[in-house]
Amino acid sequence: MTGNRVKEKILSVGIDIGTTTTQLVFSRLTLENTASLVTVPRIEIIAKEVVFRSTIHFTPLKSQHEIDEQRVRELIEREYQSAGITPEQVQTGAIIITGEAARKQNAESVLRALSGLAGEFVVATAGPTLEGIIAGKGAGAEQESKKRGATVVNLDIGGGTTNIAVFRNGEVLDTACLDIGGRLIRFGDGRGEVNYIADKLRSLTRSMNLSVTENQTLSSGVIETIATRMAGIIEEILGLVPASPQLATMLTDHDLKRDYQIDYVSFSGGVADCINRSQSGDDFRYGDIGVALGRAIANSKIPQKLQVLEAVETIRATVVGAGSHTTAISGSTISVSPGVLPMQNIPVLKLSAEDETLPLEQWGEAILRKVQWFNLGGEKQNLALAFSGTRNLGFSEVTTLAKEIIQGMKEVLCKTCPLVVVIEKDLAKVMGQTLRSQLEFKKDVICIDTIKVENGDYIDIGRELVDGNVVPVIVKTLVFNY
Repeated sequence: MTGNRVKEKILSVGIDIGTTTTQLVFSRLTLENTASLVTVPRIEIIAKEVVFRSTIHFTPLKSQHEIDEQRVRELIEREYQSAGITPEQVQTGAIIITGEAARKQNAESVLRALSGLAGEFVVATAGPTLEGIIAGKGAGAEQESKKRGATVVNLDIGGGTTNIAVFRNGEVLDTACLDIGGRLIRFGDGRGEVNYIADKLRSLTRSMNLSVTENQTLSSGVIETIATRMAGIIEEILGLVPASPQLATMLTDHDLKRDYQIDYVSFSGGVADCINRSQSGDDFRYGDIGVALGRAIANSKIPQKLQVLEAVETIRATVVGAGSHTTAISGSTISVSPGVLPMQNIPVLKLSAEDETLPLEQWGEAILRKVQWFNLGGEKQNLALAFSGTRNLGFSEVTTLAKEIIQGMKEVLCKTCPLVVVIEKDLAKVMGQTLRSQLEFKKDVICIDTIKVENGDYIDIGRELVDGNVVPVIVKTLVFNY
């Protein structure tokens, strides 16, 4: 220990329950106070190491619509035993339900069944946009876009969905999700007899003048034709070929904007391994269409027209991104309504640098659009709106910005939770006071500054300290293995 340079190692766990697979990763994180002796503490991760990777299990299901929460818990407990780790040893972590699994009827009860396996878990049912961002970071696309000063799209192709995240210079530029995945057709006999086909894929095959039903045996040629069309939908959403009417059908929520040039593409998810490995072998070895889909993507216009970056993680991209760490920071010049703290596990919605170049009068629309990232099945989460901001706003500009924040966060304002705003620059006191005034002091407001957060982070805010001038803030950042 030198001065205030105190190092501490903590253990983190990430658990990903996906459409096809469930897996777990333990990581050891080294934390250090990097602040000088005369400034407030700033705890940062200076090293991270994956110390255990579980077996990749098929996600146990009770039916096509329900996850078997008891069997999920049992297999996670077995992996703890295999790692020689007890829940009491784990200081932090995240459980994420992703893909089609997030749409299962009992997804929330699965989270509740698992949340006792560690202390302060970030527990979330990840909507398709958030999952795409998590996987893109876990695959290294965000880091590569920053390092190269380029636009990188990551395609996380799993069992049920293809989650797409576009990064430019280290920030999220665009997202989308397709109902395209390797488990949307499953074979019962290992030789082409269909025992499941997803409704959207059934619709896609009808548009191809094919009728695919359960108990039907598909020839290798028909399987290849279907997989090629699935890959073609991905070509369309990337703007490599003109969009067909079927693209709109296969969208999970919204389309890519396609008003920018893509420099690089990377692939993660289980199907990514089928793209990268030898194209020979048994097409039915996983009992689904994943191998054929991987081969179709490898032969598509995607690698022909875009430069491919090798992902640092493929099938484990989301789970490696699901471990969390805490960073303790104190903010000053804050504005906090009385009696609302502490608060825990508030997901962060951060505006991009491009968003912040918009005229202030357009911020509300940009915020409202991104609030939709966190809506899943009509359920809304409380959010912390974050942006960098500037120190040089006049009174009229602060007033306009406060009005736009209220407009953009209107779907969150209907909840009983406070309006939470996190600003990197020193602006919180005046902004918080203006927000409270415009809300006629009928809504609690937490506005804090001098804190840097990113999309995908969660924050805890403790009770006020030092006569209400400072709050301890815990930033739980998803850990990505670059």
